[in-house]
Amino acid sequence: MERVLRRHAGGGEAKVRYNTIVLNTKKIKLDFPIFQTYPKLIYLDNAATSQKPQMVIDAISDYYQKYNANVHRGVHFLADKSTAIEEKSKTNIAQFLGAKSEELIFTRNCTEAINGVAYGWGENNIEAGDIILTTIMEHHANIVPWQELCKRKKAKLEFIQITENGELDIDNLKLSLKEGSPSGRKIKLVALTHVSNVLGIVNDVEKISKLIKKHNKNIRILVDGAQAVAHLPINFSKLGVDFYTFSGHKMLGPMGVGGLLVKKDLLNSGEFRPYLFGGGMISSVTTTSTEFNSDLNDRFMAGTPDVASIYGLSQAVDYLKKLRLENIKNHSQDLANYAVEKLKENRKIKILGGQKANRLGLVSFVHEKIHAHDLAQVLDSEQIAVRSGHHCCMPLHQALGINASVRVSFAVYNDESDVDKLMVALEKAEKLLL
Repeated sequence: MERVLRRHAGGGEAKVRYNTIVLNTKKIKLDFPIFQTYPKLIYLDNAATSQKPQMVIDAISDYYQKYNANVHRGVHFLADKSTAIEEKSKTNIAQFLGAKSEELIFTRNCTEAINGVAYGWGENNIEAGDIILTTIMEHHANIVPWQELCKRKKAKLEFIQITENGELDIDNLKLSLKEGSPSGRKIKLVALTHVSNVLGIVNDVEKISKLIKKHNKNIRILVDGAQAVAHLPINFSKLGVDFYTFSGHKMLGPMGVGGLLVKKDLLNSGEFRPYLFGGGMISSVTTTSTEFNSDLNDRFMAGTPDVASIYGLSQAVDYLKKLRLENIKNHSQDLANYAVEKLKENRKIKILGGQKANRLGLVSFVHEKIHAHDLAQVLDSEQIAVRSGHHCCMPLHQALGINASVRVSFAVYNDESDVDKLMVALEKAEKLLL
């Protein structure tokens, strides 16, 4: 469909073409109990955490009421049921992301998964003088673990910059890769986000990975998928990357469960090693040595997993599959584009990442005269939940020359009316604060 948006400030008309697939957000909202608890809530903080549908909440409750037992250890029927739920859920989640079951390692969240790579891979493969490349648009979770690893190993962390439009500077990446060979610099890892949690910019991971691997097939690539998995179809087997991380709570699932995808050949070769040790991941233990489990599904699972949350995450995956990720992607792009067009009408607002960027799921902005936190407080008084601050991206905000921004981020239950109400509330904030 094609809609015409009228610019209040510019006086003209801006035509924006939208995809023809639109999610039935009114029907979807009925699946989320929090919107029955707070009927007037406009929840635009989904990049921080998404709300949970009833089927996810029910799954967690059902597990503890009907199936609770430790997995892989008992011979009684409850242990069998719990194990079956955990294994089936793992397969379902892995397939949803285009990965094999044995390539999925459960973690508490994306941050823990990235730290897992720093220890399970980095401790054994990074040496003094080696270089890790990341980008200036990264969440702290994809910066701090590498800073600490580089300190321990006397390696160097370098940053790829962004363009004026907020997109990753591919020429800067090419230059860094080119400089690596003749000077003898050893680039071992490139760590980048799939979707920026501040700019909403979508990095073409498949294209970038081909570029990196063409330069040097031995460079490992890690992708932070925290902001991508709830909005984009992900096929780990085709992305060309070695590690992919995600958090369940940003994809309609429970808090406290996420995952790390690792290419199977890195697991089989031992290039990626266990980084947590104890029960479940061993095959035999003596007083002097330990042999790890040969089954990749078990080798990286030390201790009792959070089976209830894994089961809940599997139900979230089923919910997303029911809506179809291609539909969700179109919906997310539409809302981001719509929000940009509406925000552009206010000349006191600057949109981060430019107005024509390839944006998905969120928009961040600054007001030239009102601090981000003040705006967020007024919006909260109108029952509109947004995020204000640096969004765990201080280096990016420093590069942009700002201290804080307001971020509005969308999920499957948001629609254009939420953006319209946001704009009305922003007008109220200006009347109160200017």
